[in-house]
Amino acid sequence: MMLPNLVIAPSPKGGRGVFTTKNIAANTVLEISPVIVLTVQERKDIEKTKLFHYIFEWGKTRKLGCMALGYVSMYNHDYASNCEYEMDFEARLMTIKTVKAVKKGEELCINYNADPNDKTLVWFHK
Repeated sequence: MMLPNLVIAPSPKGGRGVFTTKNIAANTVLEISPVIVLTVQERKDIEKTKLFHYIFEWGKTRKLGCMALGYVSMYNHDYASNCEYEMDFEARLMTIKTVKAVKKGEELCINYNADPNDKTLVWFHK
């Protein structure tokens, strides 16, 4: 499931990002996408490639990895994100939802720390 008003476009943050073509209210589910779960070894192998920037830690121990389908891997990071993600390990799904209202044309961002307000530096800012 994905809202039809989401688009991929060049991002001022660099590369591409996910944007909305309509205003979106807070607490709106934007996307529910399946993931491909990676073993510990597969994750290590992928971390040596360009895909490293598009995978998520997975599982209760966070030792596994996953490649999310849909647009999930295209959301850029922001320490004051307007979206959050939830992981359903059993169903192998990730859900993206807004945590505040988002205006038409605005980029939709998640905090890579898994908490929209967590200011801990992420790996590419260390």
